[in-house]
Amino acid sequence: MSRTDAIALIGRYYAAFNAGNAAGMLDCVAEDVEHRVNEGGIRRGRDKFAEFCSHMGVSYREELKDLVIFANDDGTRGAAEFVVHGEYLKTDPGLPEARGQRYVLPAGGFFEIRGGKIARVTTFYNLNDWIAQVSA
Repeated sequence: MSRTDAIALIGRYYAAFNAGNAAGMLDCVAEDVEHRVNEGGIRRGRDKFAEFCSHMGVSYREELKDLVIFANDDGTRGAAEFVVHGEYLKTDPGLPEARGQRYVLPAGGFFEIRGGKIARVTTFYNLNDWIAQVSA
């Protein structure tokens, strides 16, 4: 896979995210995808990834803006930087109560690509910043 192909794959993944299209996101990931989320555990496999997407779709409404995508020359690794513009819809266990609070949060993602699919996605953001925004 080339750098251009990797950037296009990550672009499709985030376009599906912004469209609220979990099936489109799942189409971009490998069967054995490893999903690592900031301050959380590791989810392994498409089924666990699908569960996460379903949960996110109920608890949050998010749009990623100012997206910039990078990839290495052989298209096996990639990264993205963006700003999350979101609304907290349903209380997530262990987090502040949801009341429709809006937030703006810089974030990033890191990717491993294998066989034309995303094999690992790691997402980072400042959880304390998010908590402060939804608690205000």
